[in-house]
Amino acid sequence: MKHTISVLAEDHPGVLTRLAGLISRRGYNVDSLSVGRTEKEGISRFTLVVSGDEETVQQIEKQLEKLIEVIEVKDLSKGPFVERWMVLAKVKAPMEQRPLLLQTAEVFRSRVVDIGEDSIIFETTGDRGKVTAFLEAVKPFGLVEISSSGAVALERAGFANGHS
Repeated sequence: MKHTISVLAEDHPGVLTRLAGLISRRGYNVDSLSVGRTEKEGISRFTLVVSGDEETVQQIEKQLEKLIEVIEVKDLSKGPFVERWMVLAKVKAPMEQRPLLLQTAEVFRSRVVDIGEDSIIFETTGDRGKVTAFLEAVKPFGLVEISSSGAVALERAGFANGHS
């Protein structure tokens, strides 16, 4: 089972290396790792997507909490959360196929971010399923290359958590 873990940590050089090293040394597989600054100066949020059973994920959480720079570790998968992935996909786009390719991309609300003689680069944002479905839909046109951000996630706010 996949788990999305949010880690708040002090924003110091080497924190990413220590966090990734801790996980890899213990043989855990990371499906996605994203990091960025938060609303608080000097604090970064790491979003990890890992595969494993409940016991494995608890062990990962305990190990992360031992890092001196870590402020908070939360398995977002235990409750409602919002998760988004972003992918840039360069797709072959000969003139005779462009209308169909653009129509396909429109279904996924993908944006054209660059266009050339033989290809188009699309930006697609959404949950993992949407991004994967977009890539599958454009694969027959010819995927030239892709770059993905991995997951970013936050615990849901307000009504979705049962608050009034």
